[in-house]
Amino acid sequence: MVKTGWRVHYVPGELPTLRSPLPFVAELPGDWDRWLAEDGIPERTPFLISPTFEYDVELNAFFRSAGMIGDAWNTQAGYARDVAAFLAFLWTARGGKSWRDAAEADHTAYLVWRRRDERGPRVDGATWDREVAAVNRFYKWQVKAGNVRVNPIPQRESRVMPAHLGRRGEPGERPATYSHGAGRDRIEWLPAASYRRWRDIGVRGYAVDGLPNSKFRGRWAARNATFCDLMVRTGMRLSEQAALSLFEVPMDHGLGGYQRFWLPPMIAKGGSARWIYSPATVVADLIDYVEIDRAEVVDQARAGGRYQRLHRPLVVEDPARPVVMRRQPGGTVHRTKVAQLDITERRRLLIDGPDGLEPAAFWLSEYGLPVAISTWKTVFSEANKRCSGQGVTLAAHAHLLRHTFAVITLEQLQRGHIAALAELNPEQRGHYTRIFGDPLDWVRRRLGHASIVTTQTYLHALAELEMATRMALVPDRWEDPRDTPLEAISDDVEPPRELVPEEAGERA
Repeated sequence: MVKTGWRVHYVPGELPTLRSPLPFVAELPGDWDRWLAEDGIPERTPFLISPTFEYDVELNAFFRSAGMIGDAWNTQAGYARDVAAFLAFLWTARGGKSWRDAAEADHTAYLVWRRRDERGPRVDGATWDREVAAVNRFYKWQVKAGNVRVNPIPQRESRVMPAHLGRRGEPGERPATYSHGAGRDRIEWLPAASYRRWRDIGVRGYAVDGLPNSKFRGRWAARNATFCDLMVRTGMRLSEQAALSLFEVPMDHGLGGYQRFWLPPMIAKGGSARWIYSPATVVADLIDYVEIDRAEVVDQARAGGRYQRLHRPLVVEDPARPVVMRRQPGGTVHRTKVAQLDITERRRLLIDGPDGLEPAAFWLSEYGLPVAISTWKTVFSEANKRCSGQGVTLAAHAHLLRHTFAVITLEQLQRGHIAALAELNPEQRGHYTRIFGDPLDWVRRRLGHASIVTTQTYLHALAELEMATRMALVPDRWEDPRDTPLEAISDDVEPPRELVPEEAGERA
């Protein structure tokens, strides 16, 4: 049966060896690793297969271009999925049209179906903008490469971003079909009390009364709750936090306050390396996880010989010096720091410690192996189902916890900033702001945003929070007091002046 959709695949790190290879297979390079290295194709590079199971060389050259190879793997995978979705639409809804023949009318039809058609998915503005950016980049590259004549996505002149707002852009064009006001979409976040309730019921399996539920059988509740606590208190992305190793996470007892650690550019989205600040309470939970739950699964995996069977491991021989020795195709040995390893390589990273091998990855599954990102997504979906089953109308996903960190941190920093400025004269305020910036820029740095414009989306949530706080102080009594019967007024409350008879009237 012929499938109707474009399929996304990834270049494997190795190929199985056949006992009796077919003739055309025998002509392929015998050393797969060497062939990939010579052609400059990293492991897990995405490529697309057509509905008729064809590999288009010119189409897939885009994913092997310097710009795409230089991007993070998550970015490459996201682009591949978004491009495949548009090509699938051309195939299924536009009469099997080839990607080379796509026109502006096809992109417009895709816009209608994705955002407005009642039979379509009705994606939000941010999702649509991401999809347009991916397809636009794909076609702009194909036009430049001479594989297509025109870009089916209409363009309009873009404005240059002022330098003080972050990374300065170059004048040029941008897709004309971007959504309007996507940055003003409603930011979803949870107040601290709501987050704790979601975590306790959904992740820890507590009952609605806040007490442990004897029917809950979640073995990894403590690990999962610590993972969520770290995310909501630091604002890290799911992919960033899932890639952490023992060499990054702070493990010092009793320091108090906040402990910071460096998030390397190889695992930070967009290379946004930065300091991560974790509160002492979360650090204590991280240490408990390492010393109890993590240690248990490592011991079980060692006893089962799992780490000795790991294919192509990268081993840190001296834990005090986090480097690995990698043999290159030519036979030379190359030293690589752990901070320079990407997410894929970290899954093969082992530490040769005094008790034997163990993964360098911080978060481990019940089998003692790194937890996949898809597994963490399942943790959130199962927590939401658990809350719904308890009649609790709370739900969260990984990025919502990042939003929660941003809104709450920005609100607290803003109030502290205002209090600090109130004690200074105008000249001192200017000096203070020039040296330390403002809370919005502080949060931008903690989130790893390249531009403060992205961080400004949280100002809408902050404004709503301030409005809710102020509205709570507005009395809800709108009735005219003269319409209130005297018997409804308590004896210990002085009546309004207009209800007190004039002295002359009383004498009369």
